[in-house]
Amino acid sequence: MGFFERNRDDVVAAGYDPSRLPPGQYLTDRFPVLHVGDVPEYAPGEWNMRIFGEVERDFSLTFEELTALPSVEVTTDIHCVTKWSKFDTTWRGVRVRDLFERAGLRQTATHFVGHAEYGYTANLPLADVLGDDALVVWEYEGEAIEPIHGGPVRLLVPHLYFWKSPKWLRGIEARVGDVAGFWERNGYHMYGDPFREQRFWGD
Repeated sequence: MGFFERNRDDVVAAGYDPSRLPPGQYLTDRFPVLHVGDVPEYAPGEWNMRIFGEVERDFSLTFEELTALPSVEVTTDIHCVTKWSKFDTTWRGVRVRDLFERAGLRQTATHFVGHAEYGYTANLPLADVLGDDALVVWEYEGEAIEPIHGGPVRLLVPHLYFWKSPKWLRGIEARVGDVAGFWERNGYHMYGDPFREQRFWGD
């Protein structure tokens, strides 16, 4: 029996519903660190985030302004394209749809791009960031998100592979039409559904 089969048996033995674990994934209690580039450092008051694109009112928020907005807490599973999954992770942040509502999202918008440090981007259909669990987050397990995991602020879109939830978020953009993000230009799937194993072009 191989590693993945043993791990899936362990998932069942631990009392989890095995359907929570996508095909080709293994469950871990760890939170592996994977990213492109150096971990950014911010001076006090330096970080901000812009909401822009197909909106009526382009605006920016400081960290203090973001965290002062009404927030929600979600507990959800996350799945990395490198094949690890982690169950029951808890995050706090502001729903993406609430930020777009404040900005006046135009009906012409069809897609979304998350903009992060170093020019990193991740693209999504707009519908995927308008649900209850798509958040701009600043807390993980009740604490500030560690910089290595994307702090001070990252995107959370937990129903897709975690590269679609970029670390060190600096902007959210509504747009007309799709455009490939960083990893998508480098061979990753344009959508990234873990339950359909949409890891790479052609999957």
